[in-house]
Amino acid sequence: MTTETIIANTKQMIDNLKTVCANFGLGNASSEYKIITEIFLYKFLNDKFLYEVQQADKTLKDSANVEKTLNDMSDDDYEMLMMLLPPATAKLKRKHFISYLFNHKNDEKFNELFDSTLWDISNTNLDVFSVSTGSGDKIRLFDEHLSQNVTESNRRSDFCKAMIDKLVTFSFADAFSQKYDFFATIFEYLIKDYNKDFGKYAEYYTPHSIASIIARIMVPEGTQNVTVYDPAAGSGTLVLAIAHEIGESNCTIYTQDISQKSNEFLRLNLILNNLVHSLGHVVHGDTLLSPQHLNRQKNGLMKFDYIVSNPPFNVDFSDNRDTLAGENYKERFWAGVPKVPNKKKDSMAIYQMFLQHIIFSMKENSGRAAIVVPTGFLTAGTGIPKIIREHIVKEKMLRGVISMPSNIFATTGTNVSVVFLDNTKKYDKAILMDASKLGTKVKVDGKNQRTVLSDEEIEDIISTFNNFETKDDFSVVVDYDKIEQKKCSFSAGQYFEVKIEYIELTQEEFQTKMNDYTEKLTELFAEGNALQAEILEQLKKVKYE
Repeated sequence: MTTETIIANTKQMIDNLKTVCANFGLGNASSEYKIITEIFLYKFLNDKFLYEVQQADKTLKDSANVEKTLNDMSDDDYEMLMMLLPPATAKLKRKHFISYLFNHKNDEKFNELFDSTLWDISNTNLDVFSVSTGSGDKIRLFDEHLSQNVTESNRRSDFCKAMIDKLVTFSFADAFSQKYDFFATIFEYLIKDYNKDFGKYAEYYTPHSIASIIARIMVPEGTQNVTVYDPAAGSGTLVLAIAHEIGESNCTIYTQDISQKSNEFLRLNLILNNLVHSLGHVVHGDTLLSPQHLNRQKNGLMKFDYIVSNPPFNVDFSDNRDTLAGENYKERFWAGVPKVPNKKKDSMAIYQMFLQHIIFSMKENSGRAAIVVPTGFLTAGTGIPKIIREHIVKEKMLRGVISMPSNIFATTGTNVSVVFLDNTKKYDKAILMDASKLGTKVKVDGKNQRTVLSDEEIEDIISTFNNFETKDDFSVVVDYDKIEQKKCSFSAGQYFEVKIEYIELTQEEFQTKMNDYTEKLTELFAEGNALQAEILEQLKKVKYE
């Protein structure tokens, strides 16, 4: 089966689940995202379990009916089989199988069996598959009463039956041989209707193509055993791209995000992409107020090898503003805390806080970071942005900047740039790139306009940046002294060479052009004088009248 066919079948299964939601009045409901993602995850874990037991036991691999063979096993043999499974595989009891639910779907109160099955899977796999809140509470895989999202209690069993019917007609078996790009595509499709956060910080969706550009620029070949961090992780697109570039088994991901929904999406993303070992480092909480990732001594914040983030740009954080400006936070927020605007509190530039937090969290002499910022940050002449840029230049941390095309992010019309920082001190120059003219405008969902980069444009951006190439009106390599002279501006356009086009003319050609100009100017002056005289005449008439 081709990759295209597998993708098409998987998308069809997702659409079928959404159709069931719509038929039971849950289309566009706030709970729809939870229902769709959790049932999708249940199906994935069920099929992954069946796949892994076949890899662990050859007799199962040759079995015509794996689930029947498992059901016929003794309890001791089944328990022994569980011990052979990889740690990243969810452990399922035989009554957890989708086939078991399918065979009992006509039981009375089937919705209660459905709900209890998901809840029991959550508790059985709590240690491996849960994520944490800032206070240390465990957030389980599945909701305890998923079917209760259907308001009419007499329709809940029918709803669960309809969902199970959609799941049994599809199998993930052919998908487990697929790589990161496959699951990135499926994940984007799965959450595309739900990636609008209703939490405090708001979620900014990072396109897979931009995440890949960042990863391929940041990660050198041969990178192993490193930490990757995002303090405003959202659904995890950036950390997943970095992890894939490094190798999922060669890195550990650490994240924090204030949005519960974001963390649920992120957990699903990590599970799909073989990063279950990082789930214990996913934290639901306020990064600025209460960062949770501490060093081994527990006396300070952890420092990371790689940090990537597309933080929210402007959010009202006035409730915590004075706390963050206090003595306890001064070391981390060394450039200052934005003031509360008089009229529009939600315009507080929270990205400046995340940027300071990221710089503070980079490993000394080795940390690397890439942060999406509003392009206005590159040239702001005063305030916190300028202080941050001056610090970056003084510490020789600036590897480069890419100014992206407008609408590269479908969820915001703000022009954005990516700032690349490097703490290795190996760069004495920076590359500044203006990619704002690249890309093609396309319609997203028939309404939002988005700019899409072609494969050729993506390769041009990556190779030009990594090779520190200077290209006319596209990229320029400048040393730190020159950046300081330009008031620490990170805008490529301010460093492009101004070109004056020269045209060679003979004496006769030059004189002819000058005569033409003189003649035209004489005509224009004459017209102007005539018009002035006419206006004066009209004014005289008005005066006498």
